[in-house]
Amino acid sequence: MQADLIIHARWLATMDSANGQLAQHQAIVIKDGNIVAIEASDDCRWQAEHVEQLNDHVVLPGFINSHGHAAMSLFRGMADDQPLMTWLQEHIWPAEARWVDHDFVRDGTRLAIAEMLLSGTTTFADMYFYPQACAEAAVEAGIGAVIFTPIIDFPTNFAQNADEYIRKAIDAHDHHRHNPLLTFGFGPHAPYTVSDEPLKEITTLADQLDLPVQIHLHETAFEVEQSLELHGLRPSHRLAELGFLTERVSCVHMTQVDDSDIQLLTRSGASVVHCPESNLKLASGFCPIHTLLKSGVNVGLGTDGAASNNDLNLQGEMKTAAMLAKAVAGDAAAVPAWQALYCATMGSAKALGIDETTGSLTVGKRADIQAIRLTELPQQPLYDPISQLVYTDASRHLSHCWVAGKAKVRDGQLTDNSLDSLTAIASSWQQRIRAQ
Repeated sequence: MQADLIIHARWLATMDSANGQLAQHQAIVIKDGNIVAIEASDDCRWQAEHVEQLNDHVVLPGFINSHGHAAMSLFRGMADDQPLMTWLQEHIWPAEARWVDHDFVRDGTRLAIAEMLLSGTTTFADMYFYPQACAEAAVEAGIGAVIFTPIIDFPTNFAQNADEYIRKAIDAHDHHRHNPLLTFGFGPHAPYTVSDEPLKEITTLADQLDLPVQIHLHETAFEVEQSLELHGLRPSHRLAELGFLTERVSCVHMTQVDDSDIQLLTRSGASVVHCPESNLKLASGFCPIHTLLKSGVNVGLGTDGAASNNDLNLQGEMKTAAMLAKAVAGDAAAVPAWQALYCATMGSAKALGIDETTGSLTVGKRADIQAIRLTELPQQPLYDPISQLVYTDASRHLSHCWVAGKAKVRDGQLTDNSLDSLTAIASSWQQRIRAQ
């Protein structure tokens, strides 16, 4: 039987479940961009034009970065060490008003994609203006993307009101709906920037068009206090009363939650996207993912944008998430390594509604795969490959990365040799922005 690619793995983590077993000496067989078989290497009956012998590697699904603002990589380090609302109102929003256009988003997203591929991310979620520019960059790179068009009540360079944002979200979906690597959705920014009527319309349209929805929610204590003052309800309760909270929705941050919020999430089927490093940097608070997971809430991981992180390395995010969860729960056994890895793969895929096509190494799914060498000095001695993968900076030792069976990183280098041009583009934007 003939395939396009066979990957022989020393260790294989399929991530079919949060309590999965690590297999050894397995062959992943890929044809037409999908996984068609997983067999013991010694018994593999397939042949292929390309064969990778990864005798020192753990092979696992590519990470899924379930929340970010990719183009904001061009604002990386521009306004560090500021509280969230100061950061937004005095630095980020004015910079966006001055600089953000189609070219800015395309160039910033290209830079972000290269960084993500080099640290094992094969699909990313994005919530930013000019979604078609993000799509252009994703198509050019051949990476998976779930693109949420932002929706807010007030005007920006991109649109003038909620109706126009919603229309542009639908246009982006219609234009790219047949690309198997792209999914489009609605991205209402937050309860404090979107009024009731647009939120209800988004819920109706998402159901009609079968699209995912993502929203920043319970990000700060101030957000909750303001909602109680203006609406007499916590933000999650307001959204629930509007019928907005459903299994289509991923709620980003959720650092200020109580038992009633968790009950709403559990009943609605909505997911939480945890961005621990951004939350820490902006002093937004702590998302209690151990409690959420125990309550049956699905949790994915995201980096947020590079302007508030400041990197897009989901492996580092996974380590931070696992360690922070233990401190928040007061329990060293909270969110063990396997569970953290599940959040970065299948948990993120479920949050974005793409778990039928990616997120695990399963026959029939897209061949989105990464391979990490486990023979480097910081990983020795090696008792438990998954523990080393989560708790050491394994991204430095990424060897290979494939999206839909196509090599994007080989021997630790991007296959398209774009680093020099991307560095030049970033430098050009930095000079223009600094000059103002």
